Amino acid sequence: MRRSSGVLLPVSALPSPYGIGTLGEEAYRFIDFLAAAGQRYWQILPLGPTSIGDSPYQPFSSHAGNPYFIDLDALVRAGLLTGEEAFAPDWGSGPTRVDYGKIYAARLPVLRRAFDRAGVALRAEAAAFAEENAAWLPDYALFMALKRRFGMRAWTEWEDAEIRLRRPGAVAAWAERLRDEVEFFGFIQYLFYRQWGALQAYAHEKGVLLIGDLPIYVAMDSADVWAGPQNFLLDGANAPLAVAGVPPDSFSACLLYTSPSPRD
Repeated sequence: MRRSSGVLLPVSALPSPYGIGTLGEEAYRFIDFLAAAGQRYWQILPLGPTSIGDSPYQPFSSHAGNPYFIDLDALVRAGLLTGEEAFAPDWGSGPTRVDYGKIYAARLPVLRRAFDRAGVALRAEAAAFAEENAAWLPDYALFMALKRRFGMRAWTEWEDAEIRLRRPGAVAAWAERLRDEVEFFGFIQYLFYRQWGALQAYAHEKGVLLIGDLPIYVAMDSADVWAGPQNFLLDGANAPLAVAGVPPDSFSACLLYTSPSPRD
């Protein structure tokens, strides 16, 4: 195996005029830097959509990409946004810090404008992408539309027990009721994965490999658990029977490891 090295840099830490790093020009520039420096690897943190606390290790989905990382400049070039619309929101004033509160308030409305401008051909491409990813995307898109409908509360706190427990009739009814929002969240994933695929291809052309990262546990408040409760240790009301964590934490005993004594 060839000896090699690389750099760990979260996508969020890339320079950006939009408050957080994206899959845009600075990501390509960083790949150029790695290639010129003889580095073979770029290690990143998880790319999933962050929830309360904004930790990349507590995402709403194990499959979806974070809409914060979508390059708005690319949407401007595609005619889905104007430059003024991309720069108008207050993305935060600190060049070395991410103001997640401001990004949370502004990013989806901006992406919604891009969605509303998408033509028939682009929406058809997004629909085809959804079909190709039918194993997870429809559930995720509905999950996010429902979270918005229920004030972004955890799905375990939704007052409609029928949709909380994913009764088939409720799923069909809510999917129809929130059809536009569901399509919007699917469109966001299409944009993310189109940009992410292009960045991956560029990195490989430059001889740079990407090392990903995953949370140890799937988040309870995620589309994965809501849509697939049979895969997790839940009771009849889909509440967890046990909760695991990475000690030390507030609900697990701290276990101390003592190394064995050296042999005489």
